[in-house]
Amino acid sequence: METHLTVICRKDKMNKQNEAPIAIKISQNYKSKKVSLGVKINIAYWDFENNKLKDETPNREQIQFLIDTTIQDLNKKILNYRIQDKEFTIDDLLGISEKKQKTITIEKYFMKLVSQLKEIGKLSSASKYYFCLSSLSKFKPMNTPFTDIDFQFLKDYEVYLRKKGLANNSIATQFSCFKSTYNKALEEGVFTNEDSPFKKFKVGKLWTQTRKRAIHKEDVQKLKEFDLSTLIKYPTPYLEFARDIFMFSYLTAGINFKDIATLRYCDLDNGRIYYSRHKTQKNMNTILLPDALKILNKYIKKDAGAEDYIFPILDRNIHITEQQQADRVQKVLKQVNRKLKVISKALNLKINLTTYVARHTFATVLKRSGVDIGIISESLGHSDLKTTQIYLDSFENTQIDAAMQNLL
Repeated sequence: METHLTVICRKDKMNKQNEAPIAIKISQNYKSKKVSLGVKINIAYWDFENNKLKDETPNREQIQFLIDTTIQDLNKKILNYRIQDKEFTIDDLLGISEKKQKTITIEKYFMKLVSQLKEIGKLSSASKYYFCLSSLSKFKPMNTPFTDIDFQFLKDYEVYLRKKGLANNSIATQFSCFKSTYNKALEEGVFTNEDSPFKKFKVGKLWTQTRKRAIHKEDVQKLKEFDLSTLIKYPTPYLEFARDIFMFSYLTAGINFKDIATLRYCDLDNGRIYYSRHKTQKNMNTILLPDALKILNKYIKKDAGAEDYIFPILDRNIHITEQQQADRVQKVLKQVNRKLKVISKALNLKINLTTYVARHTFATVLKRSGVDIGIISESLGHSDLKTTQIYLDSFENTQIDAAMQNLL
């Protein structure tokens, strides 16, 4: 009885961001099951012909380690069965049984996912799953199996979240995370259920399209020219740094704060910045307009190394681990947004400035300047920013560069 293990990228499960989960396919006697590893990659980084990661895959070492250890564990189990000359099924190999389904609780499975995501450096996703588990646990104890989840549970949880005052999109975020976890566990054979409660409970109906927030081009000019020293209650350098971050994001295609924080000297080349966007792992590059370069030059140090960070947010000698970096980025981001709020009030703006507003303003100003809708559509194009960013990447740099001349 031959048992085969194959690493696959499940294109059939690809999402809107062209990301698909990596899984181990276990084949035996014309039957097979796919075991998800709990990690997704952009399909551009998968070699489908040879079923392996491409060399340039972001976080390749961590993901490959996860693949290797999973295969090693499965091979050990196969070897043990053969040494004992025992027949075994795929379910036996995966430890799937009635008893197993009862012992793997929702809480344990969530924590397993959180650990896997941390191992491969996806701290933001790990936090999202942990927060989802925390929310569920406050509603009802999660030391129960997935088979306890039914349609009524989901309806009651929705009512609970609404009573807590959560907005539609916040509720939808919690349910999307829970549904994703439920489906992962189901796919891995943690439990069996032919009638998922999520078939009846539609998570999609919870989402509400929100009005994107942006300021006008004239307001950007006011911000640029505003004398920060008039705000005597606040140290000018901190206000100036917050403004620089906003303006730099606006002038560099709406680069988000985390990507600004991790910009290194080696990411600068011939008047452009090159970086991999943390949220999507997409390789990005954008022109450095004169005003953006002026901001950059304020923070550039002559004695810095190629791998050093440009902006004074992270320090390679202090913020070493992924967690240390994530904590530092969040701390500084809050400080920047607080200072931007102060400036917003001084300028009598209708909305509070944030780094996100800078990103959306970039797109909106170009749209209002008459830039082709195919390059930049309203509110960065689509229902979410990631889809629009991917769409934007498909155009040639010269086209985008010309469009960006409308920014100031």
